Amino acid sequence: MTTASPAIANAEASHSCRACGSALKNTLIDLGEQPIANAFLPADFSGEERRFPLAVMVCEECLLVQAAHSISADAIFDADYAYFSSYSDSWLEHARLYSASMIDRFALDTSSKVVEVASNDGYLLRNFVEAGIPALGVEPTANTAQAAIERGVPTHIDFFGSETARLLASQGHSADLMAANNVLAHVPDIIDFLTGFALLLKPEGVVTFEFPHLYNLIRLCQFDTIYHEHFSYLSLVAVEKAIERAGLRVFDVEQLPTHGGSLRVFACRRQAHHAECAGVEVVRKIERDAGMHDMSGYQGLAPAAEHCRETFLEFLERAKSEGATVAAYGAAAKGNTFLNYCGVSKADIACVADRSAAKQGKLLPGSHIPVVAPQELKSQRPDFIVILPWNLRTEIMSDLAFARDWGGRFVIAIPETEIL
Repeated sequence: MTTASPAIANAEASHSCRACGSALKNTLIDLGEQPIANAFLPADFSGEERRFPLAVMVCEECLLVQAAHSISADAIFDADYAYFSSYSDSWLEHARLYSASMIDRFALDTSSKVVEVASNDGYLLRNFVEAGIPALGVEPTANTAQAAIERGVPTHIDFFGSETARLLASQGHSADLMAANNVLAHVPDIIDFLTGFALLLKPEGVVTFEFPHLYNLIRLCQFDTIYHEHFSYLSLVAVEKAIERAGLRVFDVEQLPTHGGSLRVFACRRQAHHAECAGVEVVRKIERDAGMHDMSGYQGLAPAAEHCRETFLEFLERAKSEGATVAAYGAAAKGNTFLNYCGVSKADIACVADRSAAKQGKLLPGSHIPVVAPQELKSQRPDFIVILPWNLRTEIMSDLAFARDWGGRFVIAIPETEIL
């Protein structure tokens, strides 16, 4: 694997910023060539996988941190998408609390309209539907959209952007509230995507964007959240600049514990009457103090990732020398980035357990580790279980408490290997 030097490495100015069009010259980290993180393989796969460069660059002008690659969204988010939001109990609770909070804060009722972009399997909108509030999901992956429709959540199957927004507005779907959770990072044309919200919101409507905070990615070495589905890695300073270009403005920001530390950004049309809240300046100051308003704040991720890889490979080598068996839990995209960066295979980790039936019976991309149902861990009785979605460690350790019966121990690998 090639990685950037301890300082931000200079790159040829052959890429343009997705937000402002400036030439990109600085690489934050290079994770080498990797397969698409959610491109699971059939159990009998024996061919050659396609791999793509996975490097992240920083725009000196608008400070958007972004992928250097340009893979079509259709190649990533296909009709048989493997991620279903409803398989995480903690995420369902997060969605329930969000829905209740928004209904209360913005006095939503049966005369309101809620639209969620990247609505997946209806995990969030079902809370509004149950409250009698008209709702519409917009979701590009047909299998998750169908699951939402079967739950009673009306869903428009398409990618979102200015064209889709104009269509939905013409059909009477202008929104009092729009939600876009963990999708802003997934869009290649971020300005067109944001412009869609300006077009579909009612004059005093509100949109909330949730995304992992880049501040934590750098500070806590969360490099495994880098994968081809993510075209951007987001700070408030960069998001504010992009939102302004699209005709919106930020009026509040909340800090959330989800995904290792996220932001919930509230925005509205530029002319709307929502007053700016104190939370905006709080996060601005955090980023200023971290140097994220200039290039000084974008240092050190590559050597930290190298250290993380070294400690994990040392753990695997030690376990092998002691005759211990290692399995993993959570066939998440972040886990696939991490395993492929480390060069791990099924010779090192016997299997990865996951609750999603869509992933079971398949192989992880790159590492080719088989995905099994969680109950299979009871048969294999591994000495160590590596929790790949470290942000769900508490929930997962509770679900797998049965591993204590045979002395099984849990392992977290980010920001360095820790045996729990």
